[in-house]
Amino acid sequence: MSIVSTDWLSKNHSNVKIVDSSWHMPNTNRNGLKEYNDEHIENAIFFDIDNNSNKNSKLPHMLPEQQEWDKIVSNFGISNSDKIIIYDNSDVLSSCRCWYTFIFFGHNPNLVSVLDGGFYKWKKEDKEVTFKKTITINTNYISRRNINLVKNLKEIDKNIIDKKFKVVDARNKKRFLGLEKEPRPGLRSGSIKNSFCLPFGDLINKEDKTFKDKNFIKKKFEDLGIINENNIVFSCGSGITAAVLALAYSMVNDKYSPTVYDGSWAEYGMIK
Repeated sequence: MSIVSTDWLSKNHSNVKIVDSSWHMPNTNRNGLKEYNDEHIENAIFFDIDNNSNKNSKLPHMLPEQQEWDKIVSNFGISNSDKIIIYDNSDVLSSCRCWYTFIFFGHNPNLVSVLDGGFYKWKKEDKEVTFKKTITINTNYISRRNINLVKNLKEIDKNIIDKKFKVVDARNKKRFLGLEKEPRPGLRSGSIKNSFCLPFGDLINKEDKTFKDKNFIKKKFEDLGIINENNIVFSCGSGITAAVLALAYSMVNDKYSPTVYDGSWAEYGMIK
């Protein structure tokens, strides 16, 4: 169950841990934490994607070290057996990145889901929000990394020759084709050789930010020649929207484990 509806969360609110992982592109001049402090779903914990990343990496919001992740989640008051619902109020569906991170660190995929439509849909339906601070009690969370769910630069380069997995890029078509300048400084335009393009926005309903119908999503992947394959790796600008495609593909292939090129174009497109 990769996603849950707003009605489902409303009915099961007291039985789950709720995480607000809103993250915004720098050029939007929006602050996820400030927005969370103004209003959020009751009992939601704020997950800062930038702060809860690898501090030793020069690349944006890379996966944290395992020991650091255990500390982060323990401070949130989340246990290994908890059912977790993640939402965001972001145009890039940053909740999916948090969802992927929990799965990478071994949380049972059946116990972590994204709120379909996020905070936007929740508010649109006049469901209850609050500004009250969420009180948490520390736990002793113990993760188990699944290193098969992440690819690095060396593996991406090697795969161009070996062709053991397909790389699908979540950026828009113009960025993928090198016809549009990258928003991050220091990056060339273009894409990874032999990769495919599926803009993440193509899979999202504009009116309420929910995922489109499963049959539509399945057809989008089939149009790329991807039919029930499990060796699929997702990439994007910096590892956020790659997770949107990973979640979408998990909706139509229940045997697929979300796999992301963590450095994405922020690393691969770096001008050296």
